[in-house]
Amino acid sequence: MTKEFDLDLGGGQTLHVYDTGQAAPLTAFWHHGTPNIGAPPVPLFGDGIRWVSYDRPGYGGSTRVPGRDVASAAAYTTAVARALGLDRFAVVGHSGGSPHALAVAALLPERVSAVLTGSSLAPWGAAGLDWFGGMAPGAAASLHAALAGPAARAAYDDNPPGDPDIGFVDADNDALETDWAWVLDVVRPALAQGPVAAGDDDLAYVAPWGFDPAEVTAPVLLLAGQLDRMVPPAHSAWLAERIPGATLQTSAVDGHVSILRRFPEAMAWLTSR
Repeated sequence: MTKEFDLDLGGGQTLHVYDTGQAAPLTAFWHHGTPNIGAPPVPLFGDGIRWVSYDRPGYGGSTRVPGRDVASAAAYTTAVARALGLDRFAVVGHSGGSPHALAVAALLPERVSAVLTGSSLAPWGAAGLDWFGGMAPGAAASLHAALAGPAARAAYDDNPPGDPDIGFVDADNDALETDWAWVLDVVRPALAQGPVAAGDDDLAYVAPWGFDPAEVTAPVLLLAGQLDRMVPPAHSAWLAERIPGATLQTSAVDGHVSILRRFPEAMAWLTSR
């Protein structure tokens, strides 16, 4: 059973934390996507792993922090780890959570044993990467707005474009008919709170991240679906070339959400690090 509590960070800021709590050989910090709340991934629960996570600021029960960057995940993870008495852990992220997981690994190298990501974005301006190449119009629109600044991103939420194509493929819809329907359990509460936190995420993705992925020294496994039109697999390929010793695994039959079906096997890799 997952326990939840609010962590007082001082200065009026609260971080909402999740912890499966059981003693286990491995603790894994989950970093959630956009827009999600931070509840850890129930389909990956099992013996041998303690899952810990938090709502990024603005989501769920966590206080909003306008202007937060991707690197801030390291400070939030440190605060949670300190509160729970955790010294060393793995980090796991999907979609928008993946850059945040990489941030923790880059900035807390002495604490991170390994990194698993799925459908990760690469930094905006990544050399040699066509950042929007292959991205569905509905997925790209909010990021284009974020590039124009906070006011433009907020205006996008007030009057989003009419193209509904966010890049879902049949494999994604099929995955949502399995135990990965869990994704809807974390998306719906985030959407119900409104678009502000997702806007903060988008602004962070297209701003300087606050670290270089090349600084990650822990073992890294990047998963990507070749059918992904929300975050095309070229982003993960770029990261794999940038991060020393990183391994890229692509799936010819998966999209953005359905790549989560490859995570159970990848967890075996994570626990062996």
